[in-house]
Amino acid sequence: MLIRKFALVAASAMLATTVAFAASARPAYANKVDCDAVMNEVNSGKHNKDIAADLKISTSSVARCKRKAKLAAKAATKSSVQARSGKEVPAAPAKAVSSPAAAASATTK
Repeated sequence: MLIRKFALVAASAMLATTVAFAASARPAYANKVDCDAVMNEVNSGKHNKDIAADLKISTSSVARCKRKAKLAAKAATKSSVQARSGKEVPAAPAKAVSSPAAAASATTK
């Protein structure tokens, strides 16, 4: 009988602990970073640590916003070059080969 009571108390304590942690946990998406605000600060000449402290975000979030802005600028430049020239940038030729044996036989023919 004593073991059953102990097991019931232990199970209740584990359940209460689980509920308490689940209630206090915040979802990962709750704190979205405003990359526009970050880039405004970057363009004003501030350092990553200063921006992170001012906006109450991590320095890795500042770096992520910088990386996104760089990729967006690169994509915009690429598309504007295509628009001016009127043709697409040539892509590397792609050969569809199902297996290494097929590739070897194709080169020996």
